[in-house]
Order: sequence, then C-alpha cells, then structure tokens
Amino acid sequence: QVQLVESGGGLVQAGGSLRLSCAASGRTFTSYAMGWFRQAPGKERDFVAAVSGSGGSTYYADSVRGRFTISRDNAKNTVYLQMSSLKPEDTAVYYCATDRRPSRWALTSSRTEYDFWGQGTQVTVSS
Repeated sequence: QVQLVESGGGLVQAGGSLRLSCAASGRTFTSYAMGWFRQAPGKERDFVAAVSGSGGSTYYADSVRGRFTISRDNAKNTVYLQMSSLKPEDTAVYYCATDRRPSRWALTSSRTEYDFWGQGTQVTVSS
C-alpha cells in the first residue's frame, strides 16, 4: 500500500520561506514522478510542481516558477518543495502525489494522472 506523508507546513509572513517534505513508501520510488498540488478554500486543487523519478526533470506552474523548487532524495524516498518569496495567495493545503505511470516520459500537471495522495499540510502566508 502506497503511503505519502507531508510535513513542514506552517504560518509564515509574506516574503518568507518554507520547505515541505513528503515521505513515500509502498512503491518503487525512483520509478515514478512525484507532484505537489495545492488547494485553497473554495477552490479546486491546482498543480504546483512535478519532478521526474530520477530528479533530473522538473515542471512548474507559472504562478510559482522562479520562487519554488521541487527536488527529491531517492535514498530517503522523500520529495521536497522549497518555497521562497511566499505571497498571501500561496496560502493553501499542499498535497504530494505519485504519478500513476512508471517512467513517464513527459511530466504532467493533470490531477487525474496522479493516483496516490498524502493527507496534506497547511501553509498560511500572512500579509
């Protein structure tokens, strides 16, 4: 059974930084891309960033490119989201997820292409 556990959320002032972590188990970690999504109250769950199984390729939503960095440590079965220059509009519950296809050639932002999800971690950015 695949399990994903996020951590690292919290309250931060605008302009600050946070690093989210997602620990994975139950699947051959290096075979699957991983993604981060976020959901603000009353809104849909939106794509934030994705990283390939090797960590060599990344993909970002326009809204976070240049401010957020996704990475992974395959020895620890963990994916990270380093968030900098945070804005109040970044406030949301952040979820990590695993790509449903192993060794996908092109990273995807489609929510339906991710099959296992963590429980989420709250990030609140105050102005």
